[in-house]
Amino acid sequence: MSTPLLQVESLSQRYALPRTAGWRLATVQALASVSFTLPAGRNLGVVGESGSGKSTLARLVCALEAPHCGSVRFEGQDLHRLSPTALRAARRGFQMVFQDPFGSLDPRMRIGHSVAEPLRGLRLGSSAEQHARVAEMLEAVGLNATDSERYPHEFSGGQRQRIALARALITRPQLIVADEPVSALDVSVQAQVLNLMQDLQERYGVTYLFISHDLAVVDLICDEVLVLQHGQVVEHGPTDEVLRHPQHPYTQSLLAAAL
Repeated sequence: MSTPLLQVESLSQRYALPRTAGWRLATVQALASVSFTLPAGRNLGVVGESGSGKSTLARLVCALEAPHCGSVRFEGQDLHRLSPTALRAARRGFQMVFQDPFGSLDPRMRIGHSVAEPLRGLRLGSSAEQHARVAEMLEAVGLNATDSERYPHEFSGGQRQRIALARALITRPQLIVADEPVSALDVSVQAQVLNLMQDLQERYGVTYLFISHDLAVVDLICDEVLVLQHGQVVEHGPTDEVLRHPQHPYTQSLLAAAL
């Protein structure tokens, strides 16, 4: 039996709340025993209202913070048990795309420098090879190689998200964790970016963990849906089954609100 691309087991996370009167330190449970398996080539959509734990899950999957308990295994490796050196090497296989592309791009840095950042951080390739890879990735997302000399403010929101995709793809990852990647874009631009993501998947064989509150977007791009409520999984299954025949009242309420 082949090893899943991503396996999350009993993942939980707590955060301390600001201390108030008294000595007791209050906490909030952001995730509670979340488990799922994501095979290569199948896209998983994670849906839920704000505060349901979606972004916390994305950060834990990308090892941007440590969980309270549970494990995240990428290609069989428990990311949160790796040494810093081993984790840095593993990061070549997974990257993240954030909701606000402008906020994730340094306004003082030319686009080519930003797109090449993962290569420099992972020490992949010579300067000439990095420059060639940047040109390739910019053209793959529908921009021009010469755009590498421009700054973020010179692009539209949709173009900046294309740049973010180019940066995520530059290490040729197997997995991209996309945290609300189109929610800040106009509807027409959303469709263009989603179509691009599907084209990039076919071209590079990438798998998406797609975080979203928009069920229509998830319906378009995802093979399976996982529904989070207050940090707990309340429903999980094939997209068509969950969105056409929801079993849990919370999923039903999300669908009713989207109509």
